[in-house]
Amino acid sequence: MIDVRNLTKVFNMAPGRARRALDTADGGAQAVRDSGGAVAVDDVSFSVERGELFAVMGLSGSGKSTVVRMINRLVEPTAGTVAYEGADVGSMTPEKLRELRNRRISMVFQHFALFPHRTVRENTAYGLKARGVARSERLERADKALEQVGLAHRGDAYPDEFSGGMKQRVGLARALATDPDVLIMDEPFSALDPLTRRSMQEQLLELQQDLGKTIIFVTHDLNEAMRIGDRIMVMKDGRVVQLATGPEIISRPATDYVRDFVSDVDRTRGLTAGAVMQRPWATAGLGEHPQQVLDRLADVAGRCAYVTGDDGRIAGVATTEALTQAVRRDRTDLGDCVADEYTAVTDDTPVVEFCHLTGGHRVPLAVVDGGGHLVGVVPRSRVLNAIAASEEVSEHA
Repeated sequence: MIDVRNLTKVFNMAPGRARRALDTADGGAQAVRDSGGAVAVDDVSFSVERGELFAVMGLSGSGKSTVVRMINRLVEPTAGTVAYEGADVGSMTPEKLRELRNRRISMVFQHFALFPHRTVRENTAYGLKARGVARSERLERADKALEQVGLAHRGDAYPDEFSGGMKQRVGLARALATDPDVLIMDEPFSALDPLTRRSMQEQLLELQQDLGKTIIFVTHDLNEAMRIGDRIMVMKDGRVVQLATGPEIISRPATDYVRDFVSDVDRTRGLTAGAVMQRPWATAGLGEHPQQVLDRLADVAGRCAYVTGDDGRIAGVATTEALTQAVRRDRTDLGDCVADEYTAVTDDTPVVEFCHLTGGHRVPLAVVDGGGHLVGVVPRSRVLNAIAASEEVSEHA
């Protein structure tokens, strides 16, 4: 969807002169610096897929904000290309660029930039007003966006009545109201307190699941990037030092710089259900006899079996106690033994989000794919061992 190639930005130097310096054979970026220029972004390439939540992580001065602002040319690149749906953003006419910014790509910044004299609804609808959308339609779309961020029925309030977290929700609603294909979020939660910040992260993930937007999320916090990003691009001094998934970054940091970051990260965030699951002790189909399932469990010293329907999806769980009771009563229908007292997670669910559930469950957690089919189980012992191992690694990092 978005393809960035060899993107470079030089400040404090005329663009033509900077490009000539970059083209020198003896190291372009150094030639720029020797001439008094500042290389903010140095030969950066990456792609963002449709529906992806792509995190860009780095400290102040790493070039992360400059990179994302070059995607829609809020900052003009010195060299390199940005393609949006195959179209070269750099060669777009002013009209095409305005359409890109107004209809395709919306931005959410750290500072809320709300108009204090306008209501929350009017603030949310402001981008639509700038596009010339009729008042009735833009207010209707603003109300829908406010509902999506949990501010339904608060449209008549004014910004000074809201907390920082609520103001940022308005900023997010304003971006959503235009129904963009892409959201670029430049450190949107960094000014919020930790509890509000976590709440906003959770809401963003829920919105992403419901709406399927493509989101480019800038942060200086690797824990936040790990929690939010499908993939993370780590930057330092204007260059990409690693681009990978969170678990890959934790397990295989590419440089000492990344390794230093990883030493302070919550390592359980990088552990997923897929990483700690095991094959089920036993499974059963609804058409089987309770004795058959009981015999299968005895062979593997198992305490329960997940039962699946004809479509392969989980119908429930049958414990040895329920199966034994059914056999004693001459019951032949396995459905009589099936209970729905289980928890299912997907294979990409972080361990930290379900580890508290394992202690209160007699049966292992079920791991399912996108279609709800059973792919594995996570017993409590596997969770505890994985957390202990990650803490041991952290102590020796």
